[in-house]
Amino acid sequence: MTTTPRQVHLAAHFPGVNNTTVWNDPLQRSQIDFAAFEHFASTAERGRFDYLFLAEGLRLREHKGRIHELDVVGRPNTLAVLAALAAVTHHIGLVGTLSATFNEPYELARQLATLDHLSNGRAGWNVVTSSDAFHGANFRRGGYLDHGDRYSRASEFVSVAKELWDSWSPDAVVADRASGRFLADDAIEPFAHHGPQFDVAGRFNVPRSPQRYPVIVQAGDSADGRDFAADHAEVIFSRHSVFEEAQQFYRDVKGRLAGRGRTEDSLKILPAVTFALGDTEAEAAERAREDALAQVGPKTAITVLEQVWGVDLSDRDPDGPLPEFDPDPEASITKGWAPRYPNAVQVARAWRARSEAEGLSIRELVIAVTGRQSFVGTPASVARELDRYVQERATDGFVIVGTTSPHGLDEFVERVIPELQERGVYRTEYEEGATLRRTLGLPEPTQIAEEVRRVG
Repeated sequence: MTTTPRQVHLAAHFPGVNNTTVWNDPLQRSQIDFAAFEHFASTAERGRFDYLFLAEGLRLREHKGRIHELDVVGRPNTLAVLAALAAVTHHIGLVGTLSATFNEPYELARQLATLDHLSNGRAGWNVVTSSDAFHGANFRRGGYLDHGDRYSRASEFVSVAKELWDSWSPDAVVADRASGRFLADDAIEPFAHHGPQFDVAGRFNVPRSPQRYPVIVQAGDSADGRDFAADHAEVIFSRHSVFEEAQQFYRDVKGRLAGRGRTEDSLKILPAVTFALGDTEAEAAERAREDALAQVGPKTAITVLEQVWGVDLSDRDPDGPLPEFDPDPEASITKGWAPRYPNAVQVARAWRARSEAEGLSIRELVIAVTGRQSFVGTPASVARELDRYVQERATDGFVIVGTTSPHGLDEFVERVIPELQERGVYRTEYEEGATLRRTLGLPEPTQIAEEVRRVG
């Protein structure tokens, strides 16, 4: 009996927030130039991607008390960029990272519903949490939120937003679009939410949007993050790109869904991945090596080491050995990242052991642990491996991260997408008028809402 192969879902991540970006590439463009965003979006849409994905930073990252010079400096407002891209695209979804800690439900629900209207149902929200005082210093309440409360707030935040989005009846939307006038008061229900994190009441002033709710994306990996995803998320932006780890993560999170009345297909898991292509496997391997050397220059290598050891190591030779002493677990000279190496002592000892066993210098070691490309090979072999991950349920697809902005996606679209289409696992055209939720093959939000109510 022949079975229909599972379809590969792809999202495109606008690069520039970590050392996957090759800043000195001659094609690299400004992070605040709309032409860069427009090129990136048009390339992703030409490749029939499900959605494009923008990260957001609420504060410039710092290292050793200074603005981190190896990171992006300009961080324009995500919603403003996505609204502009809605006008120059037609099918691709528009997903933005927006904090549930430093926003308020009413305001953010209005902004997301508006984006969903402007894009005809292509909006998505990557829900992130932030609990640190470094980011909080930019806001009135500062670092007021205890770390343990961040997912409690995020869960309540999403629930409140759904209450607001549901407060307009479908009839009210039709009447408002047709006449520009509201129906009777009972067509727009007043909302009143009184909870531990939020106490809000009133009437929502944006009509029900085309998707009813924007698609909810989430990226947390802790036990609380996985539970939040099982309760609320429709897509997980995963960090597990190695096959065995990806399969374990897939089984764990998808295994939580049945107890919440959800099906496997109501949640898509898409890990972030990079690539290096060549006409032969050897050429691709050389390309990957060159990319890694460009991504991890001598200064970047020392910076990564300092993020683990928590002290100034600028006097170290990047071509020399790792420090012989252990990190101070309480020390930190980098601010603005989620903890990249929370178990610093264990990480340092493992790195030192590998460095000694393989004869690796600081830079070579950092390249080995951070600079590798996820998929390396010819377009056909990369497409085959991407397909294997999906068919064997290690993932539902991938978030593709290029090495330059805005051209990092070009080669993938030109060379790998046709191979996936030839295999019959990737769309050749968009469905006309489809919302992002439909493009992703997700159930209608009424089902999601009922599932969340049952959990609550």
